Amino acid sequence: MNIDEFRQSLAAKAPPSSAGKVLQALWHDAKGDWQRAHEIVQSVKGKASARVHAYLHRKEGDLDNANYWHDRAGTKMPKVPLAKEWEALVNELLRK
Repeated sequence: MNIDEFRQSLAAKAPPSSAGKVLQALWHDAKGDWQRAHEIVQSVKGKASARVHAYLHRKEGDLDNANYWHDRAGTKMPKVPLAKEWEALVNELLRK
């Protein structure tokens, strides 16, 4: 799957079955369900989930919490618009 196919999947009622949990969180976020996205990343361990967790808190406006999750992921908060960050995260997860 590539990012265009992932974006097309947003027309569906459920995320692609091939998408891992962290990618599913980004799918729910793109559908406007921040809460479901957050629930998913809270249930998954690892740097990828921490990175998406950071993105979600940045989107929420909770920058202190976003920085905490960036520390857990070993990353820094990007200085790009949220849409670009979402796209970069999806691309990264699709390559895994």
